[in-house]
Amino acid sequence: MSPSITRIPSDEHLPSSAGVVIIGGGIVGATAAYFLAKRGHSVALIEKGHVGCEQSSRNWGWCRQQNRDARELPISGLAMRLWDELTAEIGNDLGFRRCGLKYATDDAKQLAEWEAWLETARQFDINTRILSPAEATSAIPCVGRKWLGGVHSVDDGKAEPAIAAPGIAEGARALGASIHQNCAAYGLDITHGAVTGVITEQGVIRTNAVLCAAGAWASAFCRRHGIRFPQASVRQTALRTRPAPNLGEALYTRDCTLTRRLDGSYTVALSGKARLEITPQGIRYGKEFLPMFIKRLGAMEFGIGESFIHGPEGLAGWGSDKPSAFERNRVLDPAPISAAAILEQVRRRFPALANVEMAESWGGYVDCTPDAVPVISTVEGISGFVLAAGCSGHGFGLGPGIGHLAADLVANDTPCVDPKPYSLSRLLDGSKVEVGAI
Repeated sequence: MSPSITRIPSDEHLPSSAGVVIIGGGIVGATAAYFLAKRGHSVALIEKGHVGCEQSSRNWGWCRQQNRDARELPISGLAMRLWDELTAEIGNDLGFRRCGLKYATDDAKQLAEWEAWLETARQFDINTRILSPAEATSAIPCVGRKWLGGVHSVDDGKAEPAIAAPGIAEGARALGASIHQNCAAYGLDITHGAVTGVITEQGVIRTNAVLCAAGAWASAFCRRHGIRFPQASVRQTALRTRPAPNLGEALYTRDCTLTRRLDGSYTVALSGKARLEITPQGIRYGKEFLPMFIKRLGAMEFGIGESFIHGPEGLAGWGSDKPSAFERNRVLDPAPISAAAILEQVRRRFPALANVEMAESWGGYVDCTPDAVPVISTVEGISGFVLAAGCSGHGFGLGPGIGHLAADLVANDTPCVDPKPYSLSRLLDGSKVEVGAI
């Protein structure tokens, strides 16, 4: 079941040319479109399904700096500022609130990791503090857990996945961008090593600049043009309750996370748990991902399913035939796994939610890189092509920052942050993989 999301209209006619074509209408593609249109570039945003239909509407909604890998902190700090600015500039409520995030744990190793991260927080002037056992218990009262402590990230917050990407895309359209949904990209038109167009199911758009922000589909799209992009997707489940008593705005425990939405309901998900499905793409890049698999072994379960054949990592890819894999999978919508069991756990742990009901549940694929840091990069060998993907579960909160940096690279403007930590080359040059936080 797909989560509820605001639907926006498409523009009627596909342009014959555009200054920039953006492939993928998630939070990254939408924000890049906004920043490029704001600078006066003509932008065509194309999406095989509808804007925000995949991971941008299937996440927790958290916008944070807390516990991030140091490589992500420059762009996460930028993203937090941009969330504030986008709400004011666009004039639509994106659900962004600096409500603070509260974490609690009964695991001494996890608490020690949070305490050690305070040194990183100080380097980047992040407002966070450790909670005592009593403070953690007061912040997140939970049956069957005796908290050793926790964290309160004071200035972090949340936004609303159901409305953010569509709202930002509409902001881009107000600045002149055009939006084209149900419009799959087949590939790039390349002349003498430079982009000269994008081939779509609705026709060719002539352009000299393309941003691929295709989420879980990015590696498969790149591979068609001989670009190696190590990417693996893990399958997760989330659910939304009906409006419920207010336990807090954004809470993390070892069992689950709860994020209060604008209507008083909660988005609920398991904390740090995911299913890695064996796929041909996963096998292709298995060596690159081995350090992550070893580090995250306790948080993953392994299996095989339809994704081995269908979807962005499966055997049923695409060649020159139509319909393409993009058209056969307008919305990547895996079935939720054990949503009822997740809800029952929440009812058991939080007595105030003992009678809460489920409104909807959904699955999603979180696209990861081997080091859990996104790729935001020009691509060697194809002039005019920029890649922004592999957000590793951080894409929603980081989205405005990633979109801004991607727009800078596409437009050849001065980068808003140093792009080197996000280069594609780091994953291809034999450098040691340093696995970041998930």
